[in-house]
Amino acid sequence: MTQEAGRRGGLDSQALLLAAGLADLAVSTVGSALGTVRGLLRRSDAAELATDAEHELVARGRLVLDRYAAVPPAHLEILAQRALVRRATGGV
Repeated sequence: MTQEAGRRGGLDSQALLLAAGLADLAVSTVGSALGTVRGLLRRSDAAELATDAEHELVARGRLVLDRYAAVPPAHLEILAQRALVRRATGGV
């Protein structure tokens, strides 16, 4: 039982350390993102940057929709077309 309790305590402390590390990473990432946003807001061409960012996001959205929303061809329709071609060419 002592081995099992030791393992459980080890897993608990490991989970705690993992959560603390993730929290620290999140805080540092948010801090650096805020610094970047502050720097961008001080620029004189912020409106142009926002317009460019909007165009880029729209283009990325189109790419994602093209990649994932494309409907694959209907399987039965393809089989029917192949059967018609076989009949037309006399193939069996």
